Amino acid sequence: MKITKAEGPPKDILYFENELNLTSEQVEDVAEIFNTPLTGAYNWDYTVADNRIKKLYELGKELNWNGSIDLNWDYNHPANERIVQADEELPHETLEAYESLSEEEKIEFDRHDAAELLSQFLHGEQGALLVASQLTSCAPTYNAKLYAASQTFDEARHVEVFNRYLQEKIGMHYPINKNLKLLLDKILTDERWDLKFIGMQIVIEGLALAAFQMLKGLSKDPLLTQLLHYVIRDEARHVTFGINYLEDFIKTLSPEEIEDRAEFAYEACVISRERLINTKAMQKYLKMSEDEAREFALSTSANTTFRNFLFSRIMPNLSRIGLLTDKVRPKFEALGLLEYENAPDDFECDWDELEKPLEKFGEIPQAI
Repeated sequence: MKITKAEGPPKDILYFENELNLTSEQVEDVAEIFNTPLTGAYNWDYTVADNRIKKLYELGKELNWNGSIDLNWDYNHPANERIVQADEELPHETLEAYESLSEEEKIEFDRHDAAELLSQFLHGEQGALLVASQLTSCAPTYNAKLYAASQTFDEARHVEVFNRYLQEKIGMHYPINKNLKLLLDKILTDERWDLKFIGMQIVIEGLALAAFQMLKGLSKDPLLTQLLHYVIRDEARHVTFGINYLEDFIKTLSPEEIEDRAEFAYEACVISRERLINTKAMQKYLKMSEDEAREFALSTSANTTFRNFLFSRIMPNLSRIGLLTDKVRPKFEALGLLEYENAPDDFECDWDELEKPLEKFGEIPQAI
């Protein structure tokens, strides 16, 4: 085992060979150290409250899936076909840049574009894994500790399957988006356990659900579709857990503490709305500068759809738990996000949908 400590995440694309049969001596683990003044909590009351948190915990045990055997890793998407369905409403100038590529270059761009997006899923899931493990230690109630432990295992499985898909089916990792890293750092290094809860269960998991569901609708690879479908089922439980738990807890805080958490939620939403834009593949293949690629990505119909989907989930959840305070409401109004406040929240989830058996490979609809 070799562990190398780094000052930050990698900046370059990491390519993988087709066959990865490495021994432990050949693997170099690159670790970036972060410090957090985490305050843990024992719980000496083992009484099991028969509530929604317990029900979600039981459901997680029943619907556990194995990333190694339940996904059809034998399937290989045709090398001459796109992984993701094209967005047909791109601005004309970008269509010209895209159409100037050869068919081989278009497929290569598709692979890189998909790899850049899926790499952010991978990095985000590692962040969720670390936060869930922190919540297991510092959440004050018995049921919350049990659920956070089960979520930790879910997140580990998500890291496993996104990593395997990227390595075996696409062959590369893209580095983490600097603003996603900023958001994860802020959540991981804060000493307040409930702020970790807000940042991860409401904002990051809401972001993940929106992104996974949108990509699932565009995926032309049935293995990727199956993978995303399974992960989405897990993430829906995670968001519901956060809403159900935080609604009661936030009421115990002082007005000043609530405003502090409302401001953090607002800052996290700003990052999610404007900064989590992936541009490296576009810069490489469409010959754009970083600013041009970012402005282009923000202008696409796909980004508008994603942003609407994202905040139609996050805003009602923030309202439900009491974090759309009078002080932050004007800030959200300036971003044009208050219109989503009255969309359905995730408190009363669709239990019938969550309890359905997982569909198998080939049973999940594909993009046309």
